Amino acid sequence: MNQVLRFLPQQAHDEDGQGLAEYALILALIAVVAIAALIFLGKQVGSILSYIGAAI
Repeated sequence: MNQVLRFLPQQAHDEDGQGLAEYALILALIAVVAIAALIFLGKQVGSILSYIGAAI
């Protein structure tokens, strides 16, 4: 029984680390998607911003 009581707090602590890892993976996925969007749409966004800058 004593071993079970020592094991349970360790499991609760591991869940906190798992949540942090999940947030890190989500953040990395968002960064990859943002970089890919900038690579594919970069020239179009640049031309739109140049047009707006010239109009101002």
